[in-house]
Amino acid sequence: MGFIKKTIKKLTKSKNPDSKQFRWDMARSINNKHIRYVTEKKNGVDEVIGRSGGLNIRGDEMLLYASADVLFRAKIEELQIWELLSKDGVVLTGPDLEHGGEIRTVIAYYVYYRK
Repeated sequence: MGFIKKTIKKLTKSKNPDSKQFRWDMARSINNKHIRYVTEKKNGVDEVIGRSGGLNIRGDEMLLYASADVLFRAKIEELQIWELLSKDGVVLTGPDLEHGGEIRTVIAYYVYYRK
């Protein structure tokens, strides 16, 4: 039964990155991930802005917290999410509600767990 559910879910997954369903699917896939550190590009240099945190969905928002602070908070339907090719982290771009709606791009690197 689990195989059938996974197959149906995979077939109905949206491939359009601008659709609401795609954004929610991506948000659910990174929900509850543990973060090693977070960077943001400022003046052409990647700066570490937080360490040791996580990604969580709260209502209709995605929260990225690290160093005991909420570093990034955005509505999921306005957020662009994509994983790094290495699958070591995720890039979040959107209007950050924690910083007055400023459009920001942050990169969160996952904690490595051996499988």
